[in-house]
Amino acid sequence: MGRKHAIFAREGDHFPGVTYSDVVLRPAYENAKCRLLEPMLEINKAHLVMLAEQSLLTQSQVKNILEAIDSLNLDEIAQSQYTGQYEDLFFYVESKIIDHAGQDGGSLHLARSRNDMGVAMYRMTLRQQLLQAIEAIIGFQEVLLDVSEEHNRTLFMGYTHTQQAQPMTFAHYLLAIYDVVDRDLTRLLSAYDTCNKSPLGAAALTTSGFPIHRQRMAELLGFDGLIENSYDAIAGADYLGEIATSVKLTFINFGRFIQDLLLWSTQEFGILEVADPYVQISSIMPQKRNPVSLEHLRALSSSGLGSADTVLQMIHNTPFGDINDTEDDLQPHLWQSLKRVKDVFQLAQAVIGTVEVNKEVVTQRIRESYAIITELADTLVREAYLPFRTAHTIVSRLVKQCIEKHIKPYEVTKEVLNEVSQEIVGKPLNLSEEQLQCAVDPVHFVEIRKLPGGPAFCETKRMRVARKNELKNKTERIEGEKQRMKAYKMTLEETTNIWSNHT
Repeated sequence: MGRKHAIFAREGDHFPGVTYSDVVLRPAYENAKCRLLEPMLEINKAHLVMLAEQSLLTQSQVKNILEAIDSLNLDEIAQSQYTGQYEDLFFYVESKIIDHAGQDGGSLHLARSRNDMGVAMYRMTLRQQLLQAIEAIIGFQEVLLDVSEEHNRTLFMGYTHTQQAQPMTFAHYLLAIYDVVDRDLTRLLSAYDTCNKSPLGAAALTTSGFPIHRQRMAELLGFDGLIENSYDAIAGADYLGEIATSVKLTFINFGRFIQDLLLWSTQEFGILEVADPYVQISSIMPQKRNPVSLEHLRALSSSGLGSADTVLQMIHNTPFGDINDTEDDLQPHLWQSLKRVKDVFQLAQAVIGTVEVNKEVVTQRIRESYAIITELADTLVREAYLPFRTAHTIVSRLVKQCIEKHIKPYEVTKEVLNEVSQEIVGKPLNLSEEQLQCAVDPVHFVEIRKLPGGPAFCETKRMRVARKNELKNKTERIEGEKQRMKAYKMTLEETTNIWSNHT
């Protein structure tokens, strides 16, 4: 037996081949049952209502088709297995409608294609997942604001290049994370707006010669407008890329935050302690409190980033047109990445909302660190009228000598300072002991830095209030969008009921 005959004997000699079914069609069918059946049925109803309103079908045809749609056994469809009798879920559902409605059922597909219908289903599914992901991020932001309020006066070490840099507060750090996350949220909101546009009426790619009403279908399905150019409607994949890019950057930013928390949770740092519900004990070492929740947050973020990156790779270098790369093969990766966003930020709410900060350790570490010493240089400029570079040189020499002699910042005296000043500028400095001690006080360091965005207690409070108001507006927007999604479903159902009862 030749090679071709052997393959045909194993695979079959007509579409679909066994391996093609196993690798492509069966998984796509299962995914479609889980994610696309509901939007498919809604699109069927919206399209039918539009055809009826445009007088493209008779009242009898409309009523017959609606009865067929309503007669569909959704449990039976959900439990169905891919057999190869129908190419995909669309043809299986269409066959059920035609079985019930007869030839009228075939008229439902008038002036449309699986192309515009498929893109519409993807967009409807993705917008729902985007709303869920955005809600989870907003919940995380609320926790960040709450925790920052609790720690508005909690001193915290700031690092640059992984080295102690300057004191700040834990609130200041958390508000920085908040602002990064807020930009991620803004990008996802923009991606939602891009996604929530209707391709329906584009048909295969050139619209239709029938006088259909594209705007009406968009309205019935809760879309916020049209993708106007019909070729763009079925070929443009940037709505997928925008979501994937936004998700990627969200996870990149979040991962950097988690890296900090993991490091600060080590005994060597001793700054943070993850609450009991989110740690695990070693199977052999009784003393261990492993902050595994943070590790899982990092791993899940990497997984979500990988799925989003897969989406971009699958779009890259594809022709501009209707193509499988951007459809059934790609969509599950984007669904997975958005689910990861929801899962990660929901877990992060619980973990961050219950984390404990070892204030005593942090405060003592800052007091014994020369991270506060920038303020001494600034004080020399203000009180001794020195150029900053000269003041910097004096303080740098002072720090070096104090470290060599094991002198802590709060142990520095004006005599020691004057000795260094004598070496550098040839004279002592007219700085009082009180001014010196104030300059090496970490609380003073923080309080004096009250420029916009600084760590001063009054400034972090102001920032937090402003962000609470901004977040309230975004929360109301999302809640409004959720209500709008519920409203279109009710309106669609009411409209179809009117036509169903029409005589």
